[in-house]
Amino acid sequence: MAQSRRAHTSGAGGRGPLVLQPVKRRRCGTCRAGPLPLLVLEEGHPRCLGCADLAHLVYLPRGDTALTRRAREESTLSAVVVRFHRRRGRYERQGVLVEREALERAEARCLADAEARARRRARDAARRAASDARFVAAFAAEIRRLFPGCPAGRALSIAEHTGVRGSGRVGRSSAGRALSEGAVTAAVRAAVRHEDTPYDQYLMEGVPWREARKRVAVEVAAVLDALRVTAGP
Repeated sequence: MAQSRRAHTSGAGGRGPLVLQPVKRRRCGTCRAGPLPLLVLEEGHPRCLGCADLAHLVYLPRGDTALTRRAREESTLSAVVVRFHRRRGRYERQGVLVEREALERAEARCLADAEARARRRARDAARRAASDARFVAAFAAEIRRLFPGCPAGRALSIAEHTGVRGSGRVGRSSAGRALSEGAVTAAVRAAVRHEDTPYDQYLMEGVPWREARKRVAVEVAAVLDALRVTAGP
């Protein structure tokens, strides 16, 4: 009972009523209803929400901080719901009681925020997509400048592959974004290694990647030399 009195006192100070989730089965000291899922202590005596004039409030569990804050802002009357944690020896907040209309207004405000965030994410995604498209086009053009024998479709495919965000590929490096000759050549070399040589087959056979690269180095160099030559009509 001392714990209950301390919990009741801690709800004072203009914060509104304090409502308990009882650990033990309790009945209302006024109407004898029970067992009570929630109760209010008045001078140490349990009262149900109906007798405490709080039955019109709805329960909002903890978890959504923004919704809880806004619901309490919108609600003329609200109450904090706590439960005694025996192992920790203290009361812990479980949620709040607020007016139904206040909760609905709070939910609408949060939904509007969520919709605004969704629109902002969509705008950001569109900007990133446009930026990526410009980068891919520029990277493909630089491939074609350095390797005029590379078909336009293949140059575009290499640029798209190396420019994927978060891939860690050379196209996303600072040198790649700057369209440096070394980065562009590295992207084309990687594509040739995978597509024009048995490099992937060696890896599947368990050949270490350094050794596999050595085995295909001559083939890769020959293909790159061919791509540096302007294609005929």
